[in-house]
Amino acid sequence: MEWSTHEVVAATGVTSRTLRHYGQIGLLPPDRVGHGGLRYYAQPSLVRLQRILGLRDLGVDLASIREILDGERDDVAALRELRERLTSERARIRRQIAAIDATITAIDEKEDIMPKDMFDGFDHTQYDAEVRERWGDEAADRSNSWWAGLGESGQAEFRAELEALNDAWDARITAGDEPGSAAAQQVAAQHVAWLRRAWQGQPLTADALRGLATMYADDPRFAANYTRASEHGAEFVRDALLVYADAAL
Repeated sequence: MEWSTHEVVAATGVTSRTLRHYGQIGLLPPDRVGHGGLRYYAQPSLVRLQRILGLRDLGVDLASIREILDGERDDVAALRELRERLTSERARIRRQIAAIDATITAIDEKEDIMPKDMFDGFDHTQYDAEVRERWGDEAADRSNSWWAGLGESGQAEFRAELEALNDAWDARITAGDEPGSAAAQQVAAQHVAWLRRAWQGQPLTADALRGLATMYADDPRFAANYTRASEHGAEFVRDALLVYADAAL
């Protein structure tokens, strides 16, 4: 049995555009292309899609997902491993919720709470390790030094700029603008200016911007910043920045 793109979209909530992208990068090619270019997917492909979505929810990037899936042959064993990872993540999130609830209770009742209890389940070192793996120790140390040097007021200002930028993206998405429109490109220019500040004078090349734009859509941790107004918001931001990279960098 096989299902059309329309049926897969209806069942999963994944957009046809995302499915097409997965096919283009070799992550999830259709099993058959019918009349008019209509794509069809068989059950093994849907199992693969389930694993893709599960790994994305864990923050795994698409390139790594492809390496993981292409290196495996036993779907049942792979799904069991994925289930274990999701179960572990669920347990971590429950610990975070419990820590937050404990903090709320302590504040309401004017009680003291130990830091180790406040931050149970929160592991910020994972991001430092990821930065070091992707971009090297020098980049990680430079970033940490820059962030610490901003101080509390500077960090608050930087976060406020990011929030204003996200609001600007939401406004363009809600308005139904095209990624290449003048209004969307104006926000893209603001985004690039914000990135250049974060890069501390390091050159922001067109290829670097393309890589970041793709990561915004592919990594759920980043995509969450752009899906407040629409579930397709991260894709909109990605496409707008890709247009800007081609036209302005």
